[in-house]
Amino acid sequence: MRNWLGPFAFGLIVAIVTAYAAIWAIPYGLMNVAIERLGQGGVNTMSYGNLANPDRQPVVRPSPDLAYSSCPYNLSEGPVAIDVAPVPGRYTSLSIFDAATDVIFVRNDVEAGGKPFRIIVARAGQAVPKGAEVVRTNHDHGIALIRILLKDPAEIGAIDAARRQSSCATVTKLK
Repeated sequence: MRNWLGPFAFGLIVAIVTAYAAIWAIPYGLMNVAIERLGQGGVNTMSYGNLANPDRQPVVRPSPDLAYSSCPYNLSEGPVAIDVAPVPGRYTSLSIFDAATDVIFVRNDVEAGGKPFRIIVARAGQAVPKGAEVVRTNHDHGIALIRILLKDPAEIGAIDAARRQSSCATVTKLK
């Protein structure tokens, strides 16, 4: 029995270390896949996705009654400004996710009083415009996601111009 105790303990330690490594790495891997799928327009640029349907599902279980706009961001060149223009009469929300898939910020049109707002996403130590509302993160990469609730999917054409008023860009590129 003693001959098996050493290999068993070693195997148990390897299994535990492997499990913890997988638990740590999986969120980052999932975020990289999401950034790749949602970043059709590039990094630090807002993309205005088509409505989800059974043939087009860039992420798991997208809602067909939501219009999604996404901005995969990279803070290595500096902070990123996310400008949100709520669509009148429609629930509009901004969610910001970091590289570990954690939600680091959420605001909806009701909380914003129906008015446009700007959020600056930055790493610790990065300079930001004075008076700006800043969300700090420990990661260079992530996704900002704007969702607009539609009463009927057919109305996407009527609200598309309004949703395209939302944008994101590196702060150094902003005037």
